[in-house]
Amino acid sequence: MKLKLLTASLLLACGALQAQTVDVSGAWARATVPGQKGTGAFMNITARDGARLVGVSSPVAGVAEVHEMKMDNDIMKMRAVPVLELPAGQAVQLKPGGYHVMLMDLKQGLPKGSTVPLTLRLQDAQGVEISQLVSVPVSTVAPAGSMAGKAADHGAHKP
Repeated sequence: MKLKLLTASLLLACGALQAQTVDVSGAWARATVPGQKGTGAFMNITARDGARLVGVSSPVAGVAEVHEMKMDNDIMKMRAVPVLELPAGQAVQLKPGGYHVMLMDLKQGLPKGSTVPLTLRLQDAQGVEISQLVSVPVSTVAPAGSMAGKAADHGAHKP
């Protein structure tokens, strides 16, 4: 019994240490209007040792996926991305007009000032999956000084 408890404690400690290798900053989700069934969540993710974002979930959405928006023959297209690489030490931006978390089939509205719990499913460099809970503030705009806010600025578009 003591060995099982010790093993469980070590596994929990290892999971906590692994989770600390991924830093999430500048997180925010776009507020919804009544009847809106989908919205986006944005953030910067930095994996100290490299990792992969392999999934996302939230209790407020029936479906949560990582999506990419990009131009294809002068048409902006959005598609689900099953895996998002997080290179070691490099911030990966989830921002409007690029990679982002898409929350669909919302179970409730997301008013400005509320928060959304997101669980990021990550795979470390050794292939071990870990989960990291992120509390995401809901706003109508990106937080001041965040990279997501700069990306949403129309002045950032290039011809």
